Amino acid sequence: MIARGFVENGAKTYISSRKADVCDQVAKELSAHGECISLPADLSSQEEITRLAKELSARESALHILVNNAGAAWGAPFDEFPETGWDKVMDLNVKSMFFMTQALMPQLEAAATADDPARVINIGSIDGIGIPRMETYSYPASKAAVHQLTRVLAYRLAARNVNVNAVAPGPFESQMMAHTLKNHGDQIKASVPRGRIGRPEDMAGVALYLSSMASAYVTGVVIPVDGGSLIAK
Repeated sequence: MIARGFVENGAKTYISSRKADVCDQVAKELSAHGECISLPADLSSQEEITRLAKELSARESALHILVNNAGAAWGAPFDEFPETGWDKVMDLNVKSMFFMTQALMPQLEAAATADDPARVINIGSIDGIGIPRMETYSYPASKAAVHQLTRVLAYRLAARNVNVNAVAPGPFESQMMAHTLKNHGDQIKASVPRGRIGRPEDMAGVALYLSSMASAYVTGVVIPVDGGSLIAK
C-alpha cells in the first residue's frame, strides 16, 4: 500500500521481502505505475540486513525515506505460548528495525538537510497501544516497543536531520490479517466507528504526509490509522 503510494506519486521506490519471487512480482506490478525495484532480503538475519544495506548503497548514494515494515505475529493461549513465538516476533519486529535503520544511516544522512530531513517511518500497530482481541502476547509487546523505539530514535537522530515517526494501523487487508478478517471480518468492521476496514489509500496517505514537507517539523509521533478503533474501546 505504501510502496504503491510512493510509486504513483513519482518516487523511485525499492521494496524488500524474504520471498524473492513475491518481491519481484510486486515490483513488476508496481512498475506499471512508476519506478519500483525489488531487492529481496530476509531481515530476520543480521547478515541479510547488512547485505541489503550494501546492495542499496551500491545503487544509491542517498536515501530520503526508509519504511521499516518487516514483521511477524504469533498466536497461542497464555499457558501454551512458546519461547520461539516470543523470540521470533520480538527479534524481527523490534531488533531488525533498529539495525536496518542503523545500517542505512549514512544514506539517510546523505539525503538529509535541516529544512528537509530524511524520514524513517516505522510500522507499529494499535495493538501496541490498546489491548488486542487475539492471544498474540509477543506481538503487542513488540509494537509497543516499536513505538517507544521511534520516540528514542527521533530524539537521538534529530540533530542529524532525520525525522523518525511511526504509523499504528488498525484493521487493513494484509497478508497478516487475512485469516482474522476471513473468520471475524464482519465483527471487526462493526467494531470500527468508521464502519469499514482500512483501504490502501488510507495507509498511503499517511505515509505520503510523513514523507512530505508538510511533516518536516514532525518527529517522534505515533499516528493511529484505525478508523477510530482505539477510541471505541
